[in-house]
Parts: sequence; C-alpha cells; structure tokens
Amino acid sequence: MKEENGKVAKVPIEGKRNIMITSALPYVNNVPHLGNIIGCVLSADVFARYCRLRGYNAIYICGTDEYGTATETKALEENCSPKQICDKYHAIHKEVYDWFNISFDEFGRTSSPNQTVVCQAIFDRLFHNNWLSENTMQQLYCHTCEKFLADRLVEGNCPTPGCEYDSARGDQCEKCGKLLNPTELKDPRCKVCLKSPRIRDTDHLFLELPLLKDRLEKYINEMSVVGLWSQNAIQTTNSWLKEGLRSRCITRDLKWGVPVPHEKYSDKVFYVWFDAPIGYVSITSCYTPEWEKWWKNPENVELFQFMGKDNVPFHTVMFPSTLLGTGENWTLMKTISVTEYLNYEAGKFSKSKGIGVFGNDAKDTSIPVEVWRYYLLTNRPEVSDTLFTWPDLQAKLNSELLNNLGNFINRVLSFIVKPAGQGYGSVIPAIPDDVNADSHELTKKMANEVSASVEQYIEAMEKVKIKQGLKIAMSISSEGNKYLQEAEFWRLYKDNQSLCSLVMKTAVGIVYLLACLLEPFMPSFTLEVFKQLNLSVETHLSLSDEKGDIDRAKRPWDIISAGHKIGIPQPLFRELKDEEVEFYREKFAGSQADRSVREEAFKVAEKLKKTKVSVGSGKKKSSAKSSNEAKNKAVAEPDISITRLDIRVGLIKKAQKHPDADALYVEEIDVGEEQPRTVVSGLVKYIPLDEMQNRKVCVLCNLKPATMRGIKSHAMVLAASNDDHSKVELVEPPSDAVVGERVTFPGYEGNPDEVLNPKKKVWETLQVDLHSNEELVACYKNVPLTTSAGICKVSSIRGGSIK
Repeated sequence: MKEENGKVAKVPIEGKRNIMITSALPYVNNVPHLGNIIGCVLSADVFARYCRLRGYNAIYICGTDEYGTATETKALEENCSPKQICDKYHAIHKEVYDWFNISFDEFGRTSSPNQTVVCQAIFDRLFHNNWLSENTMQQLYCHTCEKFLADRLVEGNCPTPGCEYDSARGDQCEKCGKLLNPTELKDPRCKVCLKSPRIRDTDHLFLELPLLKDRLEKYINEMSVVGLWSQNAIQTTNSWLKEGLRSRCITRDLKWGVPVPHEKYSDKVFYVWFDAPIGYVSITSCYTPEWEKWWKNPENVELFQFMGKDNVPFHTVMFPSTLLGTGENWTLMKTISVTEYLNYEAGKFSKSKGIGVFGNDAKDTSIPVEVWRYYLLTNRPEVSDTLFTWPDLQAKLNSELLNNLGNFINRVLSFIVKPAGQGYGSVIPAIPDDVNADSHELTKKMANEVSASVEQYIEAMEKVKIKQGLKIAMSISSEGNKYLQEAEFWRLYKDNQSLCSLVMKTAVGIVYLLACLLEPFMPSFTLEVFKQLNLSVETHLSLSDEKGDIDRAKRPWDIISAGHKIGIPQPLFRELKDEEVEFYREKFAGSQADRSVREEAFKVAEKLKKTKVSVGSGKKKSSAKSSNEAKNKAVAEPDISITRLDIRVGLIKKAQKHPDADALYVEEIDVGEEQPRTVVSGLVKYIPLDEMQNRKVCVLCNLKPATMRGIKSHAMVLAASNDDHSKVELVEPPSDAVVGERVTFPGYEGNPDEVLNPKKKVWETLQVDLHSNEELVACYKNVPLTTSAGICKVSSIRGGSIK
C-alpha cells in the first residue's frame, strides 16, 4: 500500500530488526514550546533517524491528541467548536514540526474515525473479560452551566500541604505535579462561569488495575531491565506500584471524545488518558491497513516510546494494563526514554501562561533549524532539569558549531578546492605508493580514535543515550582539528605532497563520517555537507553493518574515492552576535500576552515618530558636527574591548631556563603558525621545568615583542597569581582544545589588533578585569575564556589576578 506522498508503507520484515517509535502525542490546544519539542518529538526523531541510518526497518508514529476537556475549554475561549480548534492547531503543530525537520512516517490525529474503531474494540475486549467495573462517584456539577464538570473545567487551590497553588487543575497540579480528583480541590470554581460548583453523584466505568497488578508487574520487572528504561521512568513507575494500584475511571461527562459503546453510558465519552495512548495504534492504522503486523507482533517488533516525565505512569501502568486486559498478543513497550523539564531563563516554560520560546517563535528567528536542534539536544534534560538561556545558545553556536565543527569541515574542503599548486583543484587526491596510512603514526592514531568513537557512538545510541551520542560525534570534530594542526598540512603540501595527500584524503573521510553521525541530530547540516562533498544522500548516507560502513570507519582514507570531484565549500554556520542575543532576550521576555502589548506599544511609537515634525537649527548642525567628530575619532581609535586581545591556545614544544636569568624560562610555543614563537616567562620560581614541557597554555600573541635579558619574547603566557604573589598557576585550556584557535569571550565580538599599541595601554586597561573565579574558571569580568572544547581554568587559585 502507498501513502499519499507515494511512498510505500512499511511493514515488519522477517529477519530484520523492526522498530516502532512513538513520541507522546502533543496536545492540540496550543502551540508547542521548546520544552515540549525536546521532551517528545525531537528526541524520538533523532532515534528514528539513527535507526534508518543503521538500516533497521523503523517507523515513527505520532499525531495530535485532540479529545478531552482542554479542547472543549479552548473552544469556549475562542468561541468555536472543538473540531475547529483541532483543525486550527493540528495545522500549526504540523507546520512547526515540518520546520524542525521531524521525520514522522505518519503524523495523524486522535479525532479520526480509526480512533473510534480501535478504541471501542479495545473497550469491548476489556468489558467482556470483566476487567471493568461500574461505580457511582461524586463529581462537581455547575448549576449555572447545567452540566457535570470534567477535571480540566475546574480550578481551585491545591490540597497538597506546602503547595496550595491557587490555580491547580482538577486532574493535576501544575506546580507540584500531584495527580488530583476535582473534588479534592479547595475552593473549586468552574472555568467557564467562575461560579462555585456543587458535588453530585454520577455513574462511571472503571478499569480495575488492582486485578491486573500481577500481569503488569511481571511485564514491568522484565521489560524495564531488557529495555534499559531510563531511571526516572523506573522511579515514577515504582512509586505508583508502591502506593498501590487503584481502579481508574475511564469515562467522562463530555461530548467531545470517543463515544462509549454501552447503552447506559452512551451520553459519555472515554477519558482522554484512556483513549490517547490508543492513538498510537489508530494512527498506525491510518498509515497502513496492515497495522496489526506492527502492534500484534511482539516477537518481531520492538516498541520505543519517548515522552516527558509527567507522561510516564500513563505509558508504564495505564496503557500496558489496558492492552494486557484485552488478552490479545499486543506489542508492548520495550524501551521508554524520559526527559525532565527544560526551563526557560528564570522560570518554567508554560503553554497556559505563554512563557518561553514556542515552535513558531524559533521558526520566525534568523537562527537556522540545525542550530535549534543542536542546542536543544546538547541541552536535553535526561537526568535532571536543564535551562535554556540565550547566552548559552550563543556560546554553543559560536564555539562548538562555528569554531569547532564548521571550522574543521571548511578547512578541509577549502584546501581541496584550491587550484593545483595550492591545493587539489576540487579533486580527492590518490594516496601515492610511497606512503602508507598504517605506517604514518599520526594518521593511524587518528583512525583508531575515530573507529573507537564510532563504536562508542553506536553503543550510546543503541541505549538511547542521545546526548552522549551527540557529544561523541562532536569529539571527532575536535580530534579532526587537532589532526590537521599536528599534521601541518599546509607545510606538508610544500614539503611532502605524498603525505599531504594521505592526510587530506583521511580528513575528507572524517568530514563524511561526521555528516553521517550528525544526521540524526542536524539533518539539514548533513544535506549541506553532502552537497559540498557532491555526494547523494539517498545513495551514500549509511552506517549499516550489512554494507560494511562501520569497518570503513576504521580506514577513513578509504571512504571517499580518489578522483571524486567535490562541490563548492560554503560556511556552514554563522556567528550569533551580542546585539542579536539581546534583541531575542527582550523580544521573548515575559508571557506572549506581554509581548503583544509591547508590540502594540512599539507600533504606536513608530507611528508617532513618523508624524513628528523635525526642527532644523544651528544647534542641530553643531550636534551633527560633533557626532561626525565622534565617529571619526571612533574609527581612528576603537573602543578598548577584550576582543582586541589576540589570545590563542598554545602548545609548549620545548622549555628551558634562560641562559642569563635564573628567574626566567625560554619556551618554544606552537600557536598555530608555521613556526613556533619564542616566549620568555618569569615562572621559574613557581612552576618546575618538567611541568612546563608539552602542555597547553593560553598565549597573548599581539603584545609588541620585548627583549628580556638578550632574548626577544614574541608573546606572553597567561598565568594567575594570588593576592601576595606567593603562588602562580598557568591558565589552561581544555586538553582537547585546538592549538592555534583563538580564545573567545561569549557576548564580546570584534577582531584583535595586529599589534597592541603600548601607548594606548590596551592590555593594562583590560588586564585588571582578568581573574579566576570561585569555580577556578579564568574570566574577563564574569565571562569565561572559552575555546571550542570548553572553558579555560586554573588549578587552585580562586579570585586570582591573571596576567
């Protein structure tokens, strides 16, 4: 059977690994924010893409959760029908996920006719197997609205001691997370008319979880081990079991939902948490009429589910109990991957309050989708809550994507496209017979590191350790930069072209591998790299064991054939500047309602500005003149900014004592140039000579050279000292920082002076704000000295002065 887009719907294949992936169905009554996106659809998309990359037969099923009280509430707010609300927000969700490159095999809706069919069939099996009971329960009834109030149509004070949040919902308190019944709320009020409802009796159907406890516990005990459930999923599930399972009501007094196929309850619908997980099944049935081959085939299909921590009990207790109760051979969840919360700047993301960055906000910025995906995934809240901040996004883009990943790929491809005599004229070179990768220690070492990293990456991704997988892939880029620097390919091209061909063919193989490994995380980045490599994604993008891709990773010089002509290299990432960060921070501050007010005020101000009559006067001209003078002065002498310092990662190749000065060392330091620099440092008293050998340091490279006891020093090694100067320690970049890369200060942008003018006292002015903080981080004011591999630190001196 074919889907609408012409693709053939997949079914499980005998002998292959068949994986079905779902993410928690996003609720349809609002726009998803970044916390929702990383919590379910984006995390699942990464795993789905990884599975396809490995050649597994995988499908990714998702859709909007459309029934229930929240939709009815939103429809009342917007004065339209629940279906109109669902149509509107389903389209918004789809547009957001399309922009985020989420690769669903099917993105459906729980309001489809298929949902009714599947849901009612499961209910019938439960009913006939006697797992359901009838009971009279007390429920809040609003006399003004003349109806029973479903849980989300009620708000009040949370009854939990110490919480007492005044806007707790009838089903759950958003502040403390406790699940509630509406009748437990203190001072309840109807969300529609705000009047106080009264308690009345009403009959409902219940799923008897206590009777299913033994079957459920057997499933949980086995599968939580086999499926490597995340710790937060295990803890939440165990707390439910420890508290003791209770009968759960599965019907509601609503109109918008799947009708209950029972004469007595025909005026009711199923509770959204009963029918929503069944949506995975019904959406699969929209994808293929052979859906049972996926959902009733536990011997051949593995089910992986992704969600935020608040959804766990419904997927580890409620949904499995529902399926087990039917007595049919259902495919039950093997692995659950759960995220904690992503918080925004100073507080929580909130759909109801409109706080944070929402999917359509991200789409409307100038920041590309691959940057959003990378930042959310590197910040994925796997074991504890994490925080979204704009400066952190800026730092990760500028340091990790631009200076590390983008820099490596651009260096390799830009060199290959240089014309003959300077490079390879865009053609991948052959490796001449007079060199051998296995006998070139640097290349052999690099290949071993890449091979080990690929294996670690696969191990992490198989265990759904997404953040770890991304970190491992990015470490290959750092190693690639180091490989280029240590190989000194620009020198090899002049001195040993055979060896240079080996290095560049190896490096371009690593570029290809990076594009493959990072495709699950940043697919648009991979598309662009493949375009620059002039390779077809459909043909070449693979990490399949069957095709021998993992073995090829052990010999990166063999990955791309000699004679292959690459495309045109382009920068892959753009620097995010301070003014942009400040603009976005202000733009997305407060709630969406606050933003609307600010936008209106801005429009009014702009209108007033246009209608203002300008007054010409002598003073005006004088002001303009002084302004021009100020501008000219600024051009003549830039502001004294930290960016004027050229601080680089250096590697001490050799250090010895100064022949004519007992207190001085003379070092030969590689700072990424063709020749090492000679540097004289007064560190003999503080650092033993053996500790000065072959270590990375931070080097100020644009001081005017100075002669010290007969030897000219061409730079300065940065070190921190305590208050009485009795202790001095070197400022150290991370061990895997790239030699020669410039140390940056996130939030400060600009180019260094070629040579600092000593008369202007630039270094002296800036030095007073260089220090080590309480965490031993080297800082300018409160901004860390940053490299593509991380921040620079000192060993033990807190609050030290750096110079």
